[in-house]
Amino acid sequence: MAKKAVASLQKGEGRAFAKVIKMVKSAKTGAYIFDEKIVRNEDVKAHLAK
Repeated sequence: MAKKAVASLQKGEGRAFAKVIKMVKSAKTGAYIFDEKIVRNEDVKAHLAK
């Protein structure tokens, strides 16, 4: 199932997107969590700057 999802991202319009994984510290527990988003290639730097 996962192979189909990855394959669909590599065709046509899917190459305009990137999966961004950002490590964020939780204010409640103090532990680090990973925030995963799929954003357009042009918006990657703006998303990481937040």
